[in-house]
Amino acid sequence: MLWVDLKADKLSDVAKEIEALGRKVTTFAADISNRDEVFAAVEHAEKTLGGFDVMINNAGIAQVKPLADVTPEDMDRIFKINVNGVMWGIQAASEKFKALGHKGKIINASSIAGHDGFAMLGVYSATKFAVRALTQAAAKEYASAGITVNAYCPGIVGTDMWVEIDERFAEITGAPKGETYKKYVDGIALGRAQTPDDVAALVSFLASDDSDYITGQAILTDGGIVYR
Repeated sequence: MLWVDLKADKLSDVAKEIEALGRKVTTFAADISNRDEVFAAVEHAEKTLGGFDVMINNAGIAQVKPLADVTPEDMDRIFKINVNGVMWGIQAASEKFKALGHKGKIINASSIAGHDGFAMLGVYSATKFAVRALTQAAAKEYASAGITVNAYCPGIVGTDMWVEIDERFAEITGAPKGETYKKYVDGIALGRAQTPDDVAALVSFLASDDSDYITGQAILTDGGIVYR
């Protein structure tokens, strides 16, 4: 496994966690909005690990802001990471799979916000809709090479991103901290917030041979929020 992150100091901690599970891991510090760095990361993975079979484009950022207040800088920053980063990952992975002469899997991070646009998360939603479009287009373009391309669409996951989203909603709306998070969790049919393990279960399936006949899909894993 290759783990890529912009923050080099974070890579070591994650690598230790993965190694503790008995897995081989290498790390690479890169800005996924930079095309050259994404290609370099894929090259590093192939050379260090002796192969390359699956690409997971997981990096992303959110922004809570009314549409009327969104700036050109906001648009550029969020799209460069959430959309451009996925594009460069698709390009780098598909090129490497073809060079190695075998099939491969590309797995992109979308969101429930890529199925329904969310108020105050308009730009984030737009980027996640874009990820779905890239996923579908890439699935059609690369199918003949044996490359499948799918996306996973999490819901309300108890991570730092949702802590930040909740805090920003509190600043804008005046709601007490924790209220926005609770409101969304209360709307989940299965009655609890999502965990990272819930998301990992779907990603693991998409990375496995069991998903070989699935491509071009943006699969919801949200406990029952958005229904498609």
